[in-house]
Amino acid sequence: MTAEATQRSPKQTIQHFDILVAPGFVLLELASLVDVLRVANRVCASPPFTYSYRSLRGGDVASSSDAVVSTSIVPQQPKADYLFVIGNSDPDQPDLSLGRTVSDYTYRGAQVFLLSEAASRYIDEKGTEDLATHWENASFLRERGARFEAKLLIATENGPVVTCAGMGATADIALAVIGRHISGPAKMTVADIMLHEQIRDFSSMQPFSGAQTSATGDAKLDQCIKLMQENIEDPLPIQQIVEDLNLSNRSLERKFKSFLGTTPNGFYREMRLAKANNLLMNTTMSVREIGMACGFPNGFSSVYKSFFGVTPFVMRRDRRQTNQR
Repeated sequence: MTAEATQRSPKQTIQHFDILVAPGFVLLELASLVDVLRVANRVCASPPFTYSYRSLRGGDVASSSDAVVSTSIVPQQPKADYLFVIGNSDPDQPDLSLGRTVSDYTYRGAQVFLLSEAASRYIDEKGTEDLATHWENASFLRERGARFEAKLLIATENGPVVTCAGMGATADIALAVIGRHISGPAKMTVADIMLHEQIRDFSSMQPFSGAQTSATGDAKLDQCIKLMQENIEDPLPIQQIVEDLNLSNRSLERKFKSFLGTTPNGFYREMRLAKANNLLMNTTMSVREIGMACGFPNGFSSVYKSFFGVTPFVMRRDRRQTNQR
């Protein structure tokens, strides 16, 4: 566990997301984003994310599946850290023409994520190559005589604007974004709770291409993390892991440093602490039982306090008091 991680965890800066929908929005994309944020708030010691539903005119907005969300009008001077524009069942939906809105957010430092049809609309209006959208929308652009080919990656990042495939890949994008603000083990705990087996990065091809997916971009590192996830209650010695993977200790350490910015031991411990914190917040298990279940047969409270800044007893009490307000 690095000193940086120890200091960062108790005092995270809250990141705010504005989520913009238009009539006919795709409920899957909205739910994939919001549930990643919701679960992350559940597993982290201090909830790091807030979000607001927005639309161009405010009021109730119905999805393509008739689910309705209540929205506030897009502010003239937005203060969000991120804007996510949800895709739509109608690629010609006029409320997806958002050039001015995108500029308002990026001008004030926000990063804008445009999903599926919202991305297609942006690509079509900007006439910009090397941006991604859902493969079906890319075909739609071609049929309309577009002068360029949209990328078939999960997402492409062009400065403050990110164009995305949307649909089921929205969860991958959301997990990647929260990973900028929470630890790797916490992010993977969120993915595990959502039964999201592999987190695809932006450069992954959309599934129909037959491309192999990877949680980290490195097969050996994926295998290592899987071994760690399968051995939470009785942690494996790192030496045993490297022998199982036919790697050297130094090689594994380089992989963790390069891809995850930490050490194998630090990652493993934080992964176990992330699971412990989730059990603490969401079960009635005793603190001792949680420590045993997460590979801390002795000294769990001290280890927990060194990372989260308070004892597990205080954390559980404070979270319950907050939830009762």
